[in-house]
Amino acid sequence: MTHDRAYPTLAEATRIWARIGLLSFGGPAGQIALMHRILVEEQKWLGERRFLHALNYCMLLPGPEAMQLAVYIGWLMHRTLGGIIAGVLFVAPGVVAIMALSWVYALYGNVGAVEALFFGLKAAVLAIVAQAVIRIGARALRNGAMISIAAGAFVAIFGFGVPFPLIIFTAGLIGFLGARADLPAFRGGDGHGKVGRVQVDDAETLLGAETPAHTRVNRAWAFRVSGILLALWLVPVAALFVLLGPANVFAQIAGFFSIMAVVTFGGAYAVLAYVAQEAVQNFGWLAPGEMLDGLGMAETTPGPLIMVTQFVGFMGAFRDAGALSPLMAATLGGLLTTWVTFTPCFLWIFLGAPFIERLRDNRLLSAALTAITGAVVGVILNLAVWFGLHVVFGQVRNVTAFGLDLDLPVWSSLDLAAAALVGAALVAVFRFRLGPVTVLGGCAGAGILLGLAGLTGA
Repeated sequence: MTHDRAYPTLAEATRIWARIGLLSFGGPAGQIALMHRILVEEQKWLGERRFLHALNYCMLLPGPEAMQLAVYIGWLMHRTLGGIIAGVLFVAPGVVAIMALSWVYALYGNVGAVEALFFGLKAAVLAIVAQAVIRIGARALRNGAMISIAAGAFVAIFGFGVPFPLIIFTAGLIGFLGARADLPAFRGGDGHGKVGRVQVDDAETLLGAETPAHTRVNRAWAFRVSGILLALWLVPVAALFVLLGPANVFAQIAGFFSIMAVVTFGGAYAVLAYVAQEAVQNFGWLAPGEMLDGLGMAETTPGPLIMVTQFVGFMGAFRDAGALSPLMAATLGGLLTTWVTFTPCFLWIFLGAPFIERLRDNRLLSAALTAITGAVVGVILNLAVWFGLHVVFGQVRNVTAFGLDLDLPVWSSLDLAAAALVGAALVAVFRFRLGPVTVLGGCAGAGILLGLAGLTGA
């Protein structure tokens, strides 16, 4: 270790992680850039290559990569307790904010002003998702092979309803085999592009270039921590199924989001495509427009975008409260969703990070990641199209023929006010390059004005 600054104490690191948690707006891209700026450029805890290696691993995992990156770096700096503190502080502000907004939504969501506000937010969210497609695509689709993978992923999920995990697994396998065959399209690159302008060498940082002693593989530690985390995650799920039965909404929430925690690869927007499909179409917990409302909440609050799942669980339990009061059931449903969504994230890091630290220069891993990122572009494009149909059109019809399973708009249900607001949001994002908070605030205000004019249907 060649850096002359003192190694941070756990208390000092806690303050840094609290700062990151409170400032973590803007989705995974913004959150990763924030961590890079604070941890690599300002604090110099770790260097560029180690940061990107950790990010590569987190991108290969199911769940929110930004939160898992925080756990990984927290573990690198202060072992298990450091990882727990980093992960909890990254998520906690979003838990509180989304819960408060969910209460407001459940109590006052049918009030005209609130409906109009969320009418505006939907347009902004659609523009932000479209921007995510362009940003990730610009980094990932660097050659014909990556473009083909992205196009194939979009056609598979939009046209044929191929399960999302199968798409991601296939893309990773293609990348792995392409690198193994030494095909030019699969050589080198991390699939993310640069996340910061300042290049910081590992040797100039607090961690240094060498592997810290506590990151070396310790099977006894890995199995002990994994056993504890598995119990914390799965014992409550099993108890709900046994005590309440599989048809109970709490068992369904615990089961579905536990499965989601295992199979949803590719980042927040890709995860949301899967959640929206299941929560809206299969479970009927909420309507497509309400899914967009929840995403609007997550976009405007700190924490991972996947925190929208807390809103989904909240609304699912709110509408099937059983013997509990609706708000009590909803609060428990939201917290249960958050527990089974984020507890596995700690498991993936503590179990896998000691092994992945030994693979910082593995080209096969990098190639698989690059291909997965290409497929994620297609999946996010599907999410943008799906959102767009439900924002701009009042009705959408499903068509199945020749193996295709398509959602098509009913053109007579075109909402001109929504289409105009979406157009304005797209111009704000792509032409004037306004930030997400500005766009969300502007669209929310415009939605309220349209509501007062009686143009939103609110």
